Amino acid sequence: AAGFNPVKIMVEDKYVRATPGGTGEAKTGGNYASSLKAGLEAKKKGYDQVLWLDGVHKRYIEEVGSMNMFFAYGDTIVTAPLEGSILRGITRDSVITLAKSLGLKVEERKIDVNELMQDLKDGKVTEAFGSGTAAVVTPVGTLCYAGETVQVGSGGVGKHTQKLYDTLTGIQTGKIEDKFGWITKVK
Repeated sequence: AAGFNPVKIMVEDKYVRATPGGTGEAKTGGNYASSLKAGLEAKKKGYDQVLWLDGVHKRYIEEVGSMNMFFAYGDTIVTAPLEGSILRGITRDSVITLAKSLGLKVEERKIDVNELMQDLKDGKVTEAFGSGTAAVVTPVGTLCYAGETVQVGSGGVGKHTQKLYDTLTGIQTGKIEDKFGWITKVK
């Protein structure tokens, strides 16, 4: 709804979207329905979206709304691993492939929310973004957890976020050469 502008995210620490062994890794309507209550509560508080924590420990970052979440630690892009509650998205795979092709390092690992908040405060996390089918790439400007709001990097669109968005949408629209064989012409 905000276009390609940084969004405000609230970390959800009460409700759970998915757990391993459930349907979190599948594209089902129930995965979206289960997120509606928390999403409405976040909007009432002035946030655009909810960042979900894992359903077991309520400690590790999972998805933002229905998108995969990425954090840039300088030239390293970090995202949660696929362990049964996160959708294996084509856009997620495309972002990871593009990031590597642009010379960025990619890590798939657990991200502790408390460490993330400290890394944001310390300036170690330089940018954050979600990726998904509809939005492609969405920059994150602020993150709120346990009542504390922290700005991500400069609060604007980061250079890696912008480059990934421009490259992926450029390939999708045919403005940039598809070096990966993702585009199929339909006659």
